Amino acid sequence: MKIKTLVTVTLLGLSMAMSAQAQVVSQAYEVVLSDFRAPATENGGVAFKECDDCDRMSVRVTSGTRYSVNGKSVRLSEFREAISLAGDRDEKYLTVLHHLESNTVESIDVLL
Repeated sequence: MKIKTLVTVTLLGLSMAMSAQAQVVSQAYEVVLSDFRAPATENGGVAFKECDDCDRMSVRVTSGTRYSVNGKSVRLSEFREAISLAGDRDEKYLTVLHHLESNTVESIDVLL
């Protein structure tokens, strides 16, 4: 009985250690709205700079990309309209969630 318990505890410990070595699959960028270019179509791309001295990044979006304005999910057309009407673009931030493995955008969230 003690051998079964020992094997079970050992296997449980190994499984927890292996799950702790998970890879990073997505990266979030906080971007000033003035340094962001929205996609024109559902299969287009976004361009943004993470900081003033950073290089501009271009990442494509897909039909599965989620858009939200003030926490509410919206379609791309509504998202584009909302950010185009935003005033003081240097003070507004959005979050771009970039899926690193597929090199696509998972979601874009903005608070206006």
